Amino acid sequence: MSADPDLVYYLLNKPAGVVTTASDPQGRPTVIGLVPGTPRVFSVGRLDAETEGLLLLTNDGDLAHRLTHPSFGIEKEYLAEVDGEPSPAAVRRLRRGVELEDGPTAPAKVSLLGPRTVRITIHEGRNRQVRRMCEAVGHPVRRLVRTRVGPLVDRRLRPGAWRALTAVEVQRLQATSGDAS
Repeated sequence: MSADPDLVYYLLNKPAGVVTTASDPQGRPTVIGLVPGTPRVFSVGRLDAETEGLLLLTNDGDLAHRLTHPSFGIEKEYLAEVDGEPSPAAVRRLRRGVELEDGPTAPAKVSLLGPRTVRITIHEGRNRQVRRMCEAVGHPVRRLVRTRVGPLVDRRLRPGAWRALTAVEVQRLQATSGDAS
């Protein structure tokens, strides 16, 4: 683990209606407003305003880059409640990757957890990617929750709550992202 005591790592359970930005000209609440103001942190990746779930915030730019760049293959897992009941063919299309207006997605890990609930794991981070993938196979998302970022999972963290990562979690993130620190 980095010995730099100035680096901080927060795990936030972002509620719906909060934007992933430092400030919002429309006056909506921001993820930065939910964590301590100092030291200044930024979000690692983004979640659209209506998507809920786990978001990492840090002031460690090197780690943030490794966690967000698709070449490092960091997995993000989502639970999507969708319209309709995805058929086996729709699930296969999601697994293989779907064609979007900005090009095909990489294959995804996909499992059907219930008639209208899909677990999707991706390693890309395109704008509204999971929502667009589900729409492309005919099952628009009604609710989307990110449940995992790399090795980070916390089922007890309430929406709007945050916590500092443990030293072990930071080490796991660094190992997952190819950092030998």
